[in-house]
Amino acid sequence: MTVTSPAPQGTAAGETEPAKAKKGGALKKILVLLVVLLVMGGATYAFALKPHHKQAPKPGEVVKLDPIQVNLQGGHYLKIGIALQLTADAKEVDGSKALDATIDEFSGRDMDTLTRPDTRSKLKQQLEKELKHGYDGEVMGVYFTDFVTQ
Repeated sequence: MTVTSPAPQGTAAGETEPAKAKKGGALKKILVLLVVLLVMGGATYAFALKPHHKQAPKPGEVVKLDPIQVNLQGGHYLKIGIALQLTADAKEVDGSKALDATIDEFSGRDMDTLTRPDTRSKLKQQLEKELKHGYDGEVMGVYFTDFVTQ
């Protein structure tokens, strides 16, 4: 006659204590790995992906440039003068980049389209964007001081 002892409490029949400990250890490792991954993901988002809010630059000096003449379509021309609104921390700027960008933006355009306020406003915004990039953020605005078509 063989007598079998009942299974120890807390374990399933046929499962031994070391097998249960292995399962618990694997679960802990997975949880630790998940926590580490979540922390790394949060840090990556905070430092690399999260948009950083920059403070708006403070206005500085306004530099008025001499007017230039730009050739338009149909033998017409545009006399255009601009002034650059610099940021407070801008150093002395050379106006040649701004004049070159102005010539590129307005040359060859149709005179009738330039006389429309909405078109002129869009072109001014495009010029402003180009100058902000060209001057590495030292220019924050552009003003037309002359705008005469003929």
